[in-house]
Amino acid sequence: MVLKQLAAAHRYLALLNGRCATIPNENILINTLALQEAKESSAIENIITTHDEVYKAELFESFFNDAAAKEVHRYAQALKHGFQEVRKNKLITQVHIQNIQRTLENNDAGYRRNAGTVLKNERTGEVVYTPPQDHPTIQKLMDNLVHFMNDEEMSGIDALIKMAIIHHRFETIHPFYDGNGRTGRIINILYLVKEDLLTLPILYLSRYIIQYKGDYYRLLQQVREDGDWEPWIIFILKGVEETSKQTLHLIDGIKRLMQAYKNRIRSEFPKIYSQDLLNNLFKHPYTKIEFLEQDIKVTRQTAATYLNKLAEAGLLVKIKIGKSNFYINDPLYNLFSEGVPPAQSVEPITTITT
Repeated sequence: MVLKQLAAAHRYLALLNGRCATIPNENILINTLALQEAKESSAIENIITTHDEVYKAELFESFFNDAAAKEVHRYAQALKHGFQEVRKNKLITQVHIQNIQRTLENNDAGYRRNAGTVLKNERTGEVVYTPPQDHPTIQKLMDNLVHFMNDEEMSGIDALIKMAIIHHRFETIHPFYDGNGRTGRIINILYLVKEDLLTLPILYLSRYIIQYKGDYYRLLQQVREDGDWEPWIIFILKGVEETSKQTLHLIDGIKRLMQAYKNRIRSEFPKIYSQDLLNNLFKHPYTKIEFLEQDIKVTRQTAATYLNKLAEAGLLVKIKIGKSNFYINDPLYNLFSEGVPPAQSVEPITTITT
C-alpha cells in the first residue's frame, strides 16, 4: 500500500513541478499560492480570516487592524524567506527553523526552556500527549532531527517518506511554546525544495489537513502510542498526491486567465501591452499605481492611465481604500476564493471515527 501511494505521490508532484515552468514569472506562483497556504495553515490553528482581509494585510501590514490577517501575512513572509534560504544553501538549519518560528510569532522565545507544555484534546480538554519538557533534551532531539534532514547518508529512505517522518518527529518534539504546527508545515515544503522535488514552494498540505483534521491528529498520536507508522505515512503521501492535483488545478486556472488577459490587452490596448504589465496583474489580486510604476518602469501618470483604461474595459475593478486607488483582478480573486475540488483521503483513513 505504501509503495503504491508513494508512486502516485511522486507522479503528481513531478507533474506539478513541471507545470511551474509554464508560468512566465515565478513570483506569480510564490506570492499568490503562499498567501493561500498561509491562510489555510493558520486556519488549522483557529486563526480564521477572509481572502479579502489577507490580501489587504499583505499590502497594508501596518495599516489594517485585523489580527488574524496580520498573522497570515507573517506566515507568508516566513515561508518566502525560508524558501530563499533553502534554495540558496540546500540546507535546513536550526537557525532557519528558529527564524521561521520567530517570524510567525513575532518573538525571540526560541526553544522551550520551561516545563509545563502539554497537548490537549480541543473538545474535552484531556491531555493527550506530553512532549519533552527540559531544554537540553529538546535541543538534543532537534540536533538529531536537523542532522536527519540534511545528511543523505543516514538512511536510504525515499524523500517523501522521510518528509512524513520529519514532520511527525518535529510535531512530537514540539520544540516551541507556540507556532509548532505552522513551523512544521513550512518545513514540509522547504524539505521538498531542498530535495529538488520542487523548484518553487507551491505544494501545501494545509488544505488537506484541514479537510481530514481529525485523522491527522489521531494518526500523529497513533504513532506515538504504538509505533504504527504505515497509516501515517500513507496519509501524508495521499496528501501530497491530492494537494498536487489541487495545485495543478489552480496553476491551470491562472494560466487560462493570463492567456485571456494577454489576448484582450494585446487586441484592445496594443500600445500598453507588455509581459511585465501582465505579470503585475497576476502576482497579487490587488495592484495599484505605485506597483505598476515600479514593475514596468513608467511614470506615475502613465501607470494611472494604464490601470484606468483596463478598469474601464472591465479587466480590473477600481476601488478606493484610504487615500489610494486599488485595482482588483476579479477573476484571479475569484479563482482563489472559490477554491479547488475537495481532496480525497485513503480508504483506511476514512473509516477512523473522530
